[in-house]
Amino acid sequence: MSQTILNTARTVRQITLNQIQAIPEELFDVQPQAFNNTIRWNVGHIIVSVEFFLSLGFPFSSDLPESYKGFFNTGTKPADWTAAPPAKAELVQYLSKQLDQFSAVSPEMLDQPLKSPIQMGALRFETVGEVFNFAFVHEAMHLSTISSLMKVIQSQPSS
Repeated sequence: MSQTILNTARTVRQITLNQIQAIPEELFDVQPQAFNNTIRWNVGHIIVSVEFFLSLGFPFSSDLPESYKGFFNTGTKPADWTAAPPAKAELVQYLSKQLDQFSAVSPEMLDQPLKSPIQMGALRFETVGEVFNFAFVHEAMHLSTISSLMKVIQSQPSS
């Protein structure tokens, strides 16, 4: 089962990369009225979230700039940004780098218990694999939001 989780993580990230690379950067900061965030925010949030989830179960050292948390943590939004966010190319670079890091994860690592269980609302994670798997369920949810944003943006008349 753990190998399946690893395969799914790689597949989800490859789909994410392909979809993000196909979106013109000029659409990354369009925020339709019905949405709280933008494509850029969702992409950055995926990166920050995966870094967080990996840090819970692996001896892992993040090289993300500290500013990423201020831009993309849960509860942040582009309307509050006071500095320029990272460019699409930089975000794609971090998505790709994380994909490369997945190759260092073995099925045996996923079977390990966490140092202490993690409670996130109604969710409880007890193994590294549970946290790792949730990271990609979470990523797929944000990828769906990005798809919805694109549909709305593309349906709006050009100004």
